[in-house]
Amino acid sequence: MRPIKLIMNAFGPYASKAEVVFEELGQKGLFLITGDTGAGKTTIFDAITYALYGEASGKYRKSDMFRSKYADGSMDTYVELEFVCKGKHYIVKRVPKYERAKVRGEGTTVQNESAQLTMEDGRILTKTTEVTKAVEEVLGVNKEQ
Repeated sequence: MRPIKLIMNAFGPYASKAEVVFEELGQKGLFLITGDTGAGKTTIFDAITYALYGEASGKYRKSDMFRSKYADGSMDTYVELEFVCKGKHYIVKRVPKYERAKVRGEGTTVQNESAQLTMEDGRILTKTTEVTKAVEEVLGVNKEQ
């Protein structure tokens, strides 16, 4: 699997939209994600893992913790990962469960978790368990592996 682009919106420490365009790093070999403590490196891995499997990369963080505490109340929280695997192109987007501002009226409401996987052939899967299962089949590994 080769990541192409990662979008994080109101996710972790990122109060607004943050993009990591892996494709700009080239297509040869490995690359290093580096930075100061607290710079958001683990959040990048959490976002990739969450997009693919619906869970955080580590055992101490939970998906209901992904909403940025710095984000404006009306901003949507989601991650979107575009990737290539075995020559085929995929886009997966997930929204974690979080509390958001109501569209009408005052106060807050719960935004439920959702997932969407766009397959190479244009099919779109939308059930969270279906998306996770399809990702596992495409990659040939589950989160623990």
